[in-house]
Amino acid sequence: MCPVHGEQRPALVKCLNVCRAACQAPCRGYWLRELKGRICLAHYYVPLAQGKPGTGSLMSKYPSVNELIPRDDPRSADLDLCVYNLHLKDLLHLDAALRQERRLMFIQIFKMCLLDLLSKKKPDDELYQKILSKQENDLEELEKGLQARLSHTEMLGAGDSEYVTLADVEKKEREYSEQLIDNMEAFWKQMENIQPFLVDQFKCSSSKARQLEMTLTDRMIVAEGLLRDSQDVQALDALERTLGRAHMAKTIESLKLQIQEETRCRLAAISQSLELLTVEGRLSGRQKEELLTQQHKAFWGEAERFSREFVQQGKDLVKASLAGQAEGMAGLVLAQEEEQRSFLAEARLAADPEGHLQALHEVLQRQRLTQTDLEEEEEVRVTEAVAALCQELYRTTMDTFRKFADVLFLQTLPGVTGLSQADCDYLRQEAQENTARQLGKSDRFRKQQWELFQDLLEQERQVWMEEHALSAVLQTHLRDGHESVTRQVLDRLGGLSEESVRCVLQGHALLLRSALRRLALRGSAVATLTQMRLAGKKSLLQELREQHALEQGSSQCLDEHQWQLLSALEARVLEETHRLREEAQRTRLQLQQQLLAEAQEAMQLLQRHTERAIGRALLGQARNAATKGRARDRDDFKRTLLEAATESVYVTSAGVGRLVQAYYQQVGGVMGDHEDRQLQHLRTLQGERRENYKLRRKQDLGGSSSGAESAGGAREAPQAVHLRMLAQQRKFLAQFTAHQRTRLDAWKQKARAADHLEAQLEAQLQEAEQTFLSELAALARVPCAESRPVSNKRGLSEKSLRTKRKKPPIRDRGDPEGPNDDDSASRGQPSGPLSGKRLSQQGSEAGDGENSKKMLKRRSNL
Repeated sequence: MCPVHGEQRPALVKCLNVCRAACQAPCRGYWLRELKGRICLAHYYVPLAQGKPGTGSLMSKYPSVNELIPRDDPRSADLDLCVYNLHLKDLLHLDAALRQERRLMFIQIFKMCLLDLLSKKKPDDELYQKILSKQENDLEELEKGLQARLSHTEMLGAGDSEYVTLADVEKKEREYSEQLIDNMEAFWKQMENIQPFLVDQFKCSSSKARQLEMTLTDRMIVAEGLLRDSQDVQALDALERTLGRAHMAKTIESLKLQIQEETRCRLAAISQSLELLTVEGRLSGRQKEELLTQQHKAFWGEAERFSREFVQQGKDLVKASLAGQAEGMAGLVLAQEEEQRSFLAEARLAADPEGHLQALHEVLQRQRLTQTDLEEEEEVRVTEAVAALCQELYRTTMDTFRKFADVLFLQTLPGVTGLSQADCDYLRQEAQENTARQLGKSDRFRKQQWELFQDLLEQERQVWMEEHALSAVLQTHLRDGHESVTRQVLDRLGGLSEESVRCVLQGHALLLRSALRRLALRGSAVATLTQMRLAGKKSLLQELREQHALEQGSSQCLDEHQWQLLSALEARVLEETHRLREEAQRTRLQLQQQLLAEAQEAMQLLQRHTERAIGRALLGQARNAATKGRARDRDDFKRTLLEAATESVYVTSAGVGRLVQAYYQQVGGVMGDHEDRQLQHLRTLQGERRENYKLRRKQDLGGSSSGAESAGGAREAPQAVHLRMLAQQRKFLAQFTAHQRTRLDAWKQKARAADHLEAQLEAQLQEAEQTFLSELAALARVPCAESRPVSNKRGLSEKSLRTKRKKPPIRDRGDPEGPNDDDSASRGQPSGPLSGKRLSQQGSEAGDGENSKKMLKRRSNL
């Protein structure tokens, strides 16, 4: 049975010739062996926006990895592929929106942490704004780089063709996933660099920077939880929207295909009437063929016009809808941005950090839902408009069909057959009744088709729920596994403080949640690609089920031959169902393996970050132990040296006196040089300030003289006095601002100079102390374990003297486990107790000058 012409064809030759004539192009040759004959599927399937039968391409109807799906042209478009492609775009948009929310929440959390760290600073302070702007700029550059790479990937598969392969879609999705994971890793690195950035650039203490990082990580974990919940909800909303699109597309397709049924039924009824006249001898065979050809041409031409008008006007409606939607969305985005700025300006960050995050998340989520609702409303509106257009064109076409029938039966046939007007009108009524009966069968078949489609949608929903459940199981497995491994590693290492362990676990928890959220979205994309691969086989099975329903409902009483055909069709449906199930398992397994490979790569990336965090904690612990060990060894050496010098026969009163006198002289010289350098720096700064003041005065005098001249020229004007007063006010304000800025710069220079001089003084005093210990050890014949002086360059290069409190020169600035107590042995006067005890035992003179004692006392007070 040829579905296009409604006639039984024992062979394909005649059907192919008729189809070639109707299409004006060779048939593409997609055939399906079915029952006794063959059915031309290229003409059996008529796409959504297709014109007459025979012009539909089967390339997208039964796609494999290498077959084509349409990009822009709605003709020859497979509905499932187009709908799923839109679903992939929805997932990308959702990821972009959540990424934007994460960036905004990170900035807000960082602001709150800075307020806690710089409690004495105001939010508009220069240091505060500088730190904050650095993070904002880095995040903006990161997002710009990601958008550039995504756009480049999108353009790679575009080309000049109007088609894109399913393989290209899968490749694009893989590249998108890789780029998004790279962006996620870059965001992780930026968070890791916050602590060194604060310590190196803004001279923040390691403990405060470490506390800020821990607070930031803890609050970002809460933010990631909010983002994950929002992503799950909106991903399900996107799925419902996709199924709704499929429902609307099927509705439009059903409305459009109705004209095809009308054309076939009316032509079949006319053909039966003409056949009856031929049997009665009223028409010759040649006349019947001519009249039937004319009617075919007229009816299918009108059907083609209907399809052409429907496509063109439908395109115009969609373009107008997209333009209106873009304009409305632009206005909505501007209003939402203003709402965000107003909310952030009125928010009190320090009052309730968690409440502020929750409120911000609710605002952003409500804005996303508003945008989604606007898009859905526009989609429903344009769908209703297209349906109304289809109905209007349908009514117009039906009027034209009735006119064709009236002309045939009431004008043409009376002249050709010689029948009366009443007989021809009776034939017309019979043809109408015949058409109505056939359309009734067609309506029942469409209802069955719709029920089958509803069942298919329900099956699709169940499949998606299963995919969602499997994704949740995978997420739980990965999370529990990696958390367990990390805890076991930390337990086996041992030696780490509770603070270090907590810091490592917090960082790992944040990165793990971020990676799992990205993998969950990738899993949704993989499930979509699975359905796209299976779209062809599912469509074929659906057509077979529809044909089975048609054959089953065509007649209540079936003869043996029809029963055999129906049984063969049922067997074919079962066979295709089994094939689809096997193909679905293979495809799902293949893509799931690909997803697991990507998940493994992401987990390895997370493992490397966690290993670096553990390495930094271990390094800090080792540095802390080494610092304490060196300080303890130094104290032990001093005690050993004191006991050896007291008991040694080589140590005499005169020898110790010479050493002490030389030490006092060296300390005195160091202090004198320090005072000279300090005075010289102060004089230099004072001279620079004086020169700057003179230069500014000259500029002010020049400006005032020019202003006086201009005011003198306008002295006759009544506003001269008022203008001079305003000029004096502006001048005074400018001078005051410049004076304050100059004083601030001078204090900054003075502070930097004082830090530099203090570092030099500390290094020289340590060198003098080390020299004294070395000479005393040599005098007492004691091996000097610390013969080399303490590294002065290390203290200078690291700028360890950032505060008035002195620190041991071997402490590392970024040590997370650094000691909190001061090492008095390395900062105090090492020779005082030793030389005092030795001199009291031997009763010798002190040999100490008053100046040297004063210098040493001043050194100790430092």
